[in-house]
Amino acid sequence: MLRSVAALLLFTVACSNAQELQSKSKVCANVFCGAGRECAVSEKGEPSCLCIESCKPHKRSVCGSNRKTYRNHCELHRDACLTGLKIQVAHDGHCREKKTDQAAASPVVCYAADRNELRSRVIQWLQTEVIPDGWFVKGSNFSDILLKYFKSYDNGDSQFDSAELLKFIQHNDSAVELQSYADQESNKLLRSLCVDALIELSDENADWKLSFDEFLNCLKPGFNPPEKKCALEDETYEDGAETQVECNRCVCACGNWVCTAMTCTDKNTAGDESPDAEAEMTEEEWNLRVAELNKHQVCFLCMEQAHKL
Repeated sequence: MLRSVAALLLFTVACSNAQELQSKSKVCANVFCGAGRECAVSEKGEPSCLCIESCKPHKRSVCGSNRKTYRNHCELHRDACLTGLKIQVAHDGHCREKKTDQAAASPVVCYAADRNELRSRVIQWLQTEVIPDGWFVKGSNFSDILLKYFKSYDNGDSQFDSAELLKFIQHNDSAVELQSYADQESNKLLRSLCVDALIELSDENADWKLSFDEFLNCLKPGFNPPEKKCALEDETYEDGAETQVECNRCVCACGNWVCTAMTCTDKNTAGDESPDAEAEMTEEEWNLRVAELNKHQVCFLCMEQAHKL
């Protein structure tokens, strides 16, 4: 009797699983999710693309464009899906040791967090100078304090450029000192870059200068800076995202891609591949390689404009 009940339960579970698989197969029949993703059926019975839960254990090592070795192509695409990063197949096999450590270097950039930190410190310093009205004397408000500094550091054209805004911020060095890097020179550069980022934040007419109204809007305590993302190949990336262009590293900072500008010793970004390597590439790998080259072309255009940051 007990054996009959157990057999019935197993049969019921098997039928249920079969029906679930059949339902998933119908819902996902015409859904293409792309590499590293798989179709899943929501509670409402609608299809959605999710990162693959697990890859098959077969081993065919590949080197990713992030210089990380993966057990197979599936693992690479799954990692790209989970991290949200653009990871391409550089070449089959384990990643080779680089002949130069240039790629380990990252550009000095002002991330949104650095820009917001500098802005917050300036606001805090200015607020300490606000004097409320008394019964015997007129005080000063936040706008008055800003106007005083604006007139003090303006060269007469009624606009703040990067140099003037930097001098204003340096007026109270101890209050606005940023220490994100190990060496002092990089921290000085960081502050200059964050000054440019502050100008970009409120520069409504895109002339890289701030009128007093723009200057006031930039430092209003109640203003919340918008979060900008970086665009690349019809995709958007969060502040702090990284990508590799040959031996140079690019990072997303305040909505702009910023790259190092090193001279690469190896023209082939995929490493020391054999002459017949391209002949052995699958169609999928070839498409990935083309996409990678297109990405480089887009990123180099970004590098040419990096000095604006």
